[in-house]
Amino acid sequence: MKWLQFILSHSIFISICAVALCFQTFLLLHITPHDYTYGLLFFSTLSSYNFYWLISKYRFSSRKNIFQFLQVQLSNTILLFIASAGFLLCLFNEQQLIPYVLIAVLLTILYSVPLWPVKQWRFIQKAGFLKTILLAFTWTYVTVVIPAHEVLATETLAVTLLFTARFLFMLMLCIIFDSRDVHVDKIHSLSSLATDVSKKTLAVIMTVVFVLYLLCGVFLRYYFDDIPQIISFLLMGIVTLLVYRLSLKKQGYFFYYFLVDGLMLFSALASFIASI
Repeated sequence: MKWLQFILSHSIFISICAVALCFQTFLLLHITPHDYTYGLLFFSTLSSYNFYWLISKYRFSSRKNIFQFLQVQLSNTILLFIASAGFLLCLFNEQQLIPYVLIAVLLTILYSVPLWPVKQWRFIQKAGFLKTILLAFTWTYVTVVIPAHEVLATETLAVTLLFTARFLFMLMLCIIFDSRDVHVDKIHSLSSLATDVSKKTLAVIMTVVFVLYLLCGVFLRYYFDDIPQIISFLLMGIVTLLVYRLSLKKQGYFFYYFLVDGLMLFSALASFIASI
């Protein structure tokens, strides 16, 4: 099980999930896939997550010597450099994506701001709802806008519906993780949507988000007159609801980093099966 632990803890699995969502975007919007776009999303996700984990671990580490710290976190550091090289290689072959990628890089940096040792930025730590929304928005932007950049002007309605549905889907996953991290976030003086509102209010928000997610998802598939995709999407909605209900009880590491993150992979798989 050590290999699975490594894949999950070093963000390899979630990078595969990002590729799966990219594939789903190509599929649902009927766009011819680009291999280097898959590589770009995989390596950008891998590099950004390892970058974030290194900053996070350094922020709360007793080792303030950067070189000693990087030696201890050698596997994350090596993966960051490998992923960054792969990212640049893929971007070189998809240079038309540079303006879109620069926005994604900015969003990633903004998300990490609460962890930077700059006192002037500490107020951002208190804007918990922004952290949750920003993460969901970044995931949506990267997995929808970047692969769909060619049809943003010609399929505006379809892209908007997919963007909205994907954002709401990612927002639900972010809220599930935020709910798990409430205790730790409070210890570290970090805020999220789950720390800013009561459990009852959070449940109401999740209900509203889930209903809107279903509506946008169904409308998107109805737009393309694709009944099998509507059926698979509704089944995916049921699975998402079940996972959320399970998350209300205490769960372990693999539940969150394999099952909850795996909903992205399962969503893409459901769309693929419906397309056959």
